[in-house]
Amino acid sequence: MVRPVIGIIGNSYLINDQYPAHAAGSMNCQAIAEVSRAVPVIVPSCPSLIEVQDLLDTCDGFLFTGGRPNVHPEEYGEAETEAHGAFDRSRDRIALPLIRACIERGQPIFGVCRGFQEVNVAMGGTLYPEIRDLPGRMNHRMPPDGTLEEKFELRHAVTFTEGGPFHKLLGAREVMTNTLHGQGIKAAGERVVIDGFAPDGTPEAIYIKDAPGFSLSVQWHPEYRAAQDPVSRPLFKAFGEAAAQWAAGERPQILKSA
Repeated sequence: MVRPVIGIIGNSYLINDQYPAHAAGSMNCQAIAEVSRAVPVIVPSCPSLIEVQDLLDTCDGFLFTGGRPNVHPEEYGEAETEAHGAFDRSRDRIALPLIRACIERGQPIFGVCRGFQEVNVAMGGTLYPEIRDLPGRMNHRMPPDGTLEEKFELRHAVTFTEGGPFHKLLGAREVMTNTLHGQGIKAAGERVVIDGFAPDGTPEAIYIKDAPGFSLSVQWHPEYRAAQDPVSRPLFKAFGEAAAQWAAGERPQILKSA
């Protein structure tokens, strides 16, 4: 059986502070290959190199990963401030229209951390630049020091809507997750349904209402030890199954009747 192809949206980096590169974390590639049972392909998110339609024709689904750069606030109608951090405008110009196109077509997408935020912005939502500065909110950033295990340790619960897609998929209304983000959803975009919250009220899980295909996104990082983690594994497995269906030519009913 031919495995589906998952495009992993890459980030721009400088190697040794001078050599430009497009990259994606090894954890993301491993989760796609080992749990989603798909072929991971790193996408250079630069509009001068690729077009959205080329990606739609080449890949069966897309993983929108985390990354140090944030979505530029111009994309949701706000002014840039120091709190917004670093940006990757090339990724903005590929990821946001790609998300909208996939949702319209029913092509599977899975958003993680920055990808979660991209999905919200692509649908017209807004973001807080720094969650920890809000009254009553916890610090959702990773510890600045320590091992990878310490940075990715499970740090808070996420509670899902009773009978919602995350509850059904994971078989539990509450799970423990890691947390490695500074920004978060301020206002949900059109059709963005917040299906899970952290104890301080921060949105942690979303899907797109009436989307014809797989459209789940999470604010945490399920790629860490995805094959072993009981929360991560069902997410990547379901995403891979949706991509396999797309690769096999199975299209959502909305497209079949068009």
